[in-house]
Amino acid sequence: MEKEQQQVQAPPADPITLEVVDLMARLVGLFHREYEEAAAARSLTGAQAKVLALLRRGPMPMRRIAQTLSCEPSNITGIVDRLESRGFVTREADPQDRRVKLVAATGAGVSASAELRESLNFAREPLAALDDEERGQLRDLLRRMLDSTGSSAGDGGADGATAAGTERG
Repeated sequence: MEKEQQQVQAPPADPITLEVVDLMARLVGLFHREYEEAAAARSLTGAQAKVLALLRRGPMPMRRIAQTLSCEPSNITGIVDRLESRGFVTREADPQDRRVKLVAATGAGVSASAELRESLNFAREPLAALDDEERGQLRDLLRRMLDSTGSSAGDGGADGATAAGTERG
């Protein structure tokens, strides 16, 4: 006897949800445009800047960088090669598993990432329209939305280190 498989369908989106999605898409578009411009002003690709931002957390295996940025490991190899040639990152053996290479930001890499992050004005103006309490509420709501998806709020960062895609950098 075959079991019927029922597809679970999400309820249709209400008008407010559709508008929120549209507004978030516009904000994301503005952010990505400014992020790419800020990276280019520092002779970095967006993907290179995202790797540097991710490494602010500390050394990380290349496979984990690729997973976090949702791109192919081979793309990360090229991005890291170019960052290493500029003195922004180093590769070192993982002390727990010498077969694994960890990528670590150098002082120059940390400085470049911090400078790029400070230069991002995208959110400052829109967020200035909200008072401290409203910004806190927005932060809490965004965290709750991310938590409901299984993504931690720390998976990317305030500077766009969340999706390099298949961009070559």
